[in-house]
Amino acid sequence: MTFAVWMYYRLSTYTSKPLAYTGLIAFYISMEYLHQTWDLAFPWMTLGNGFAGMHQIVQWYEVTGVYGGSLWILLSNILAFEAYQKIKNQKQYKLAGIWALLLILPIGYSLYRYKNYEEKSVPVNVVTVQPNIDPYEKFGSISANEQLNILTHLSDSVGQTNTEYFIWPETAIPNYADEERIRTNPDFLRTQQFLSKYKNGTLITGIESVRFYNDKKTLSAKVNPNGGYYDNYNAAMQVENSASVAFYHKSKLVPGVEKMPFPKIFSFLAPVFSKLGGTVSGWGWQEEPGVFYAYSGIGVAPVICYEAIWGDWVAGSVKQGAQFIAIITNDGWWGNTSGKDQHLLYAKLRSIETRRYVVRSANTGISGFINQRGDVVQQSKWWTRTALKADINLNDNITFYVKHGDVVAIVSSILALLAAGFIILKKWFLK
Repeated sequence: MTFAVWMYYRLSTYTSKPLAYTGLIAFYISMEYLHQTWDLAFPWMTLGNGFAGMHQIVQWYEVTGVYGGSLWILLSNILAFEAYQKIKNQKQYKLAGIWALLLILPIGYSLYRYKNYEEKSVPVNVVTVQPNIDPYEKFGSISANEQLNILTHLSDSVGQTNTEYFIWPETAIPNYADEERIRTNPDFLRTQQFLSKYKNGTLITGIESVRFYNDKKTLSAKVNPNGGYYDNYNAAMQVENSASVAFYHKSKLVPGVEKMPFPKIFSFLAPVFSKLGGTVSGWGWQEEPGVFYAYSGIGVAPVICYEAIWGDWVAGSVKQGAQFIAIITNDGWWGNTSGKDQHLLYAKLRSIETRRYVVRSANTGISGFINQRGDVVQQSKWWTRTALKADINLNDNITFYVKHGDVVAIVSSILALLAAGFIILKKWFLK
């Protein structure tokens, strides 16, 4: 953030105030975009996320995404500052009027869009489960079998004969399951036994999975003490009343915790990490967003925890055919802090950007349903074991944002590069 402001200062010494302000906006938004795209990614702090608690006034995120919000904040603050200077020094109010319009017009359009937006009635009955198992106990103190008992009991407590989807949280099945042998895995067989009661039922659950290779096929692969290599994944799995099973591997991994940043650069450390039983890249991942397709033809975007703050990643799944979004997470690591609340709020922005229902299943945190306008229509309480059900509406329409992505951020990045080049050339010619 400091670097973006420093670049603005450097630009302001060589050019006019309007161009310098344009550079400030470009530098700042490109800085935010960098924090979405590089290996130290942390887009949690993007300015546009700040409207998650007042989603009614940013319905236009279906066009711009959160970077449109960042642009709005930066531009309105710059105009407010300049308008204040004009009024204070010259008693001129024209700029203040422009600033007022910049606030009023987007809000007015958004409220109109919010009030008049109508969902197509394509109902699907969905159950989301919050087992509320302490994350510091779920990987040791409580057996996987006991956790499955809790999950199936909660699901059955609200499941109906017409329920089409059950959503279980991140790492709901904590045992490392071999994906190639999943159909003989005892935990998998338990899930199919549970689903047998629901003729049209599909289960999406978090699972810790593993794949084995003879050769090092991926950057993240670790050396197997028994020979060959393997990857372990924080994954989502789709189970149906058939032999069909699908996996999605969490791709936006938490830097340092789930993935070492810049693994290619630090690949020379691989021998050291392998001797310690680890790897330079942590968990395995996949390169593209995924979609789960059920036998019924319904497409679902599987989103695991941290990935929910990547608008373009979620939009990628929707672009491939997802008709609703399933966010599975485990927010208990943060305790009873604002982190769990912000994580829920950010999901509202994903629903607006894509105009898709969001179903959220948190092991500990807040589970619930968010409609296509970004309204939380039902939610659980913090640290409560429960299951919720709702009829959600599917949507096939593609928004401008889903189709075109983060145009605001990309244009800002181009302008920032041009401005940086201009600064370098000016400095060089002035020597």
